[in-house]
Amino acid sequence: MTNQDFIRNFCIIAHIDHGKSTLADRLMELTDTVQKRDMKAQLLDKMDLEREKGITIKLAPVRMTYKARETRESRLEYSKESPLSNLQTLNSELVYQLNLIDTPGHVDFSYEVSRSLQACEGALLVVDASQGVQAQTLANLYLAIEADLKIIPVLNKIDLPAADVSKVSQEILSLTGCSPDEILHISAKTGQGVDKVLEAIVEQIPPPSGASGASTRALIFDSYYDDFRGVVLYVRVFEGEIAKNSQVKMMAANASGQALEVGCLKPQMQPMDKLVCGDIGYLVTNLRSTRQAKVGDTITGARQPADKPLPGYKEVLPFVYAGFFPETNEQYQDLKDAIEKLSLSDSALQYELENSPVLGFGVRIGFLGLLHMDIVRARLEREYNLDLIVTNPSTDYHVKLISGETLDIKSAADLPEAAKVAEIAEPWIKGEIVAPKEYVGSVIQLVAFKRGLHKNISYVDDQLALITFEAPLANLLTDFYDQLKSITSGFGSFNYELAEYRAEDLVRVDFYVAGEIVNALSIMVHKSEAEALGRSVVEKLKDVIPKQNFQVPLQAAIGGRFIAREDIKAYRKDVTAKLYGGDVSRRKKLLAKQKKGKARAKRFGNVDIPAEAFTVLLKRN
Repeated sequence: MTNQDFIRNFCIIAHIDHGKSTLADRLMELTDTVQKRDMKAQLLDKMDLEREKGITIKLAPVRMTYKARETRESRLEYSKESPLSNLQTLNSELVYQLNLIDTPGHVDFSYEVSRSLQACEGALLVVDASQGVQAQTLANLYLAIEADLKIIPVLNKIDLPAADVSKVSQEILSLTGCSPDEILHISAKTGQGVDKVLEAIVEQIPPPSGASGASTRALIFDSYYDDFRGVVLYVRVFEGEIAKNSQVKMMAANASGQALEVGCLKPQMQPMDKLVCGDIGYLVTNLRSTRQAKVGDTITGARQPADKPLPGYKEVLPFVYAGFFPETNEQYQDLKDAIEKLSLSDSALQYELENSPVLGFGVRIGFLGLLHMDIVRARLEREYNLDLIVTNPSTDYHVKLISGETLDIKSAADLPEAAKVAEIAEPWIKGEIVAPKEYVGSVIQLVAFKRGLHKNISYVDDQLALITFEAPLANLLTDFYDQLKSITSGFGSFNYELAEYRAEDLVRVDFYVAGEIVNALSIMVHKSEAEALGRSVVEKLKDVIPKQNFQVPLQAAIGGRFIAREDIKAYRKDVTAKLYGGDVSRRKKLLAKQKKGKARAKRFGNVDIPAEAFTVLLKRN
């Protein structure tokens, strides 16, 4: 039985592309967790998408065994609490069980990160020596401080020519309040200094606490659906134990199941007889869907359940929505089946069927953010060979009717008639932007342009400013991040969290193509921005929709009032090739006949709207 004194549970937190997964690779190499022949870059990033984008999308736990040199002090300290026979010693070495959770860095997955932090006692805060402290570094650090973790600052990529070790060290000192000698200088790529990280984990991170004889309480910090084995849960046992074939209960979901297999990840699954207090591992269950065992829920024993669950559980709700339609109706059933399979593994994914007069049958899906949406789209297209049309992303709105009824609408097309609506509330976010101080003025202008309110400016150090602001989420969904990168020469970074819903003067802008309303293009917008946005969208549609044999008007309207118009000129296909002389009246007669044909085409002709027209808001000017 493993002594809890020899367990260390920790995670790696950092901004995107600061070297989390590469550091995890080196730690696994140094502890001989993975053989050299099986090693590859970003080993814990199992999805092709993760490797291509260079980011961690799904967190990954791994158990490592580290043999530390036994000192006289440690021998004396542990001999007071444990009999010598319980000490795991090997040739004067202490053998430690290190449980690492490699977490995503992106803001869309911040709830997963917060649950992973709850499963640990310590965190490695990794900062890129060439890029310095960025927005998600701060966000994840705040989460770690809130979880009361021991934080070990690590300065990575010190081998790069662009690395500014002294400047970035100063930023870390300002943030964490640690002393300069506490910052570990490493290069995860070359392995330089990584052995010091292992020593710091053992010396500084406290062992897990908890009573092994109490009723079982374990935290689910991730779950996924395996086609062959069912729902697999990643858990941290805080009290008691979970044995193979035992009956378990999910306290928040009120679902019961059986632990068909338990074990740890090295990084492949390694079955064990049981997971004991302090362990991090996996459970293979007989559950049918991850909705029965969501991230943050507490597992307890079905026979002797715990009195209360572990704190901090909340329902994760999507707040970005987009319509997904197949390019051909024959793929509609395939799209439905594919989304059902994806939703088994992704409990944050919510969807409902919808029908568009132009696009046909499709599905409206809710996401945690734009990156989450891009990942789901890419997986549907790659793994299920689907050709998709995706509509402009939007958020949800709380609509209060004059009758007193309240609605939660996820698409502008669902908004009731204006005469019935008392008020419309939209979601606002609290945001943080980290940028060099010379760009502060430009950043505040950008926030104001997006209808945001800047709240405070503080300075991480002499060069780096932290700008906090509030803004409507809908205005940040399309190109805010691109514009931020442009005005800060690539140095700005952005992080946000949902704040509240605020009643605003919002209207629905509809778009007409050849006199026909296209519901899939309708958008909700603040009244002050409606006219400019209407003009901008019809101009972009004019570039995207191909010419026809007749003139096509493109119009934007609020209710029955048109606010913008552009016309796509007709092809001038006046065919006179078969005329080869004779009286001019023959030519006039032929052109008059063709004119009647064009008029008929204008009355009965259909305009084929290409797929890119439905993501026209994402198109840069």
